[in-house]
Amino acid sequence: MATDYDAPRRSEADELAEDSLEELKARRNENQSGVVDVDEDATAENFELPGADLSGLSGEDLTVKVVPKQADEFTCSVCFLVHHRSRLADESSGRMICRDCA
Repeated sequence: MATDYDAPRRSEADELAEDSLEELKARRNENQSGVVDVDEDATAENFELPGADLSGLSGEDLTVKVVPKQADEFTCSVCFLVHHRSRLADESSGRMICRDCA
């Protein structure tokens, strides 16, 4: 198809500005449908997360060994996590702050 490069360019907005109101209404009604498309495969009940099968844990007790805070550790006063002393960034007025929160 030959293109006339000397012809003025027309954008889609220019074409819509020249259309009549009746044509625009008819075009809108053609594009819209009264039926709602529902994809039953996209519902949240059907999503499976990898590694999230917890069905076997219903009768099983999980045990975790809790170790008390050691002498070379501190609790950050911002994030409340226990860090090693090497992660201490600031200690002012009794408040210890880790490097991540400083």
